[in-house]
Amino acid sequence: MKEFVISEAQVGTAVLVGLITKTQDERKTNEYLDELAFLAETAGAEVVKRFTQKLDQANSVTYVGKGKLEEIKEYIRSEEEAEREIGMVIFDDELSAKQIRNIEAELKIKILDRTSLILDIFAMRAQTANAKTQVELAQYKYMLPRLQRLWTHLERQGGGSGAGGGKGSVGLRGPGETQLEMDRRIILNRMSLLKDRLAEIDKQKATQRKNRGRLIRVALVGYTNVGKSTLMTLLSKSEVFAENKLFATLDTTVRKVIIENLPFLLSDTVGFIRKLPTDLVDSFKSTLDEVREADLLLHIVDISHPDFEEQIEVVNKTLADIGASGKPMILVFNKIDAYTYVAKADDDLTPRTKENLTLEELMKTWMAKLEDNCLFISARERINVEELKSVVYRRVKELHVQKYPYNDFLYQTYDEEEV
Repeated sequence: MKEFVISEAQVGTAVLVGLITKTQDERKTNEYLDELAFLAETAGAEVVKRFTQKLDQANSVTYVGKGKLEEIKEYIRSEEEAEREIGMVIFDDELSAKQIRNIEAELKIKILDRTSLILDIFAMRAQTANAKTQVELAQYKYMLPRLQRLWTHLERQGGGSGAGGGKGSVGLRGPGETQLEMDRRIILNRMSLLKDRLAEIDKQKATQRKNRGRLIRVALVGYTNVGKSTLMTLLSKSEVFAENKLFATLDTTVRKVIIENLPFLLSDTVGFIRKLPTDLVDSFKSTLDEVREADLLLHIVDISHPDFEEQIEVVNKTLADIGASGKPMILVFNKIDAYTYVAKADDDLTPRTKENLTLEELMKTWMAKLEDNCLFISARERINVEELKSVVYRRVKELHVQKYPYNDFLYQTYDEEEV
């Protein structure tokens, strides 16, 4: 069977392609391409060029228009002539099988889309059997409708004698179609096996959660690369893998945390991202169960990111999609040490925008209405971390008393410095 590798974004050069549409202006497209470049870098590729085009909607045949595709082709050819070979072209949206096939036929180069790139990173990051199974299932779900393009080098054999002996005749189908059917059957069988394996993992995880005792569960949620793992390390006093790359955390990490006399469970989950493939959300059900079953969510936000408000919306939508909306939540704005703003000149009479607000002014906007449900910290510089601990302690204590009214706290108050 042909090897089912979604992508091979190893160290190499990449070209990015995005669209400016009625629903996505140029600024938004550039932000998406910035994120796509970060994804490519995380996967090990170096971005050397970007192409954008204004269209009402993506071309159903080649994603971009014929002229733009020719422009990309000419750029790849010129780079090759200069002995700077381009390794791949990455598109910012999910491509159909027909689009991939047509673009590959024209450009004669590896074609990836946003989904296959994310899947590639997830495959790199998966460490446990659980995560590897989830990623493999998502890969197969992505691959199944795109199988045909893998076998275009084996043409269907037509011709032959006899009635109806033309192209595609019954009994005269070529090796391409035969192999396609065989691969489809193998993939479906493999997917069934993986689903059974995940169902078994779900049972094991559910049993583990039941056996954790009468403790409140707190889950860290947020966009990818906002500092959740760094905060997890601070609160739990144990090393959790943290890196300035997307999806550094793939497996859910659960730690027992004690603040003053109150123990609770803290989980660090996979980060969310814009245009997150539905198949990935479905495949990571057992991982996201930690979020669904949490009593309190700490929504971590990178306030230094220029588009943090949209990231908040993406996380809230994903939480709603997995059935975890409506839970008690504290909004934690992280990386205040990295926050920057553009000061307006005295003679500049144009209206002030979000980019012109100082951190103090930003804190007085809609965030001020959240009161204790909104905190501003820097996990890296440990700014306001004690305030966060105090608020979390108070909220967890309230939830503990409500959920376990007859359960005493397990520990006496102690001084952390003496431990």
